[in-house]
Amino acid sequence: MAQPDTIDQIAERIDHLLLRHEELQRTHVLLTQQVQALTLERDQLKSRLSAARARVDSLIERLPQASVSATPEASQ
Repeated sequence: MAQPDTIDQIAERIDHLLLRHEELQRTHVLLTQQVQALTLERDQLKSRLSAARARVDSLIERLPQASVSATPEASQ
C-alpha cells in the first residue's frame, strides 16, 4: 500500500492539475472569443475593401479615354 506522503503528493498534484485545467479552459474561451471578434472584423474589412474597389473601378470607367492616353509621358 502507498505511504501517506505519497498519497498526499498525488492529491496535491491532482489539485494542481485540476486548477491548471480550469485555467486553460478559461483561456481557451477567451481566445475563442478573440478569434470570433477578429474574424468578424476581417470580414467587415474585406467587405469595405471590396466596396471601395468597386467604387474605384466605377470611377476609372467614367474617365474619358483621351485623358488616359494623353498622359505627360505619352506626349514627350
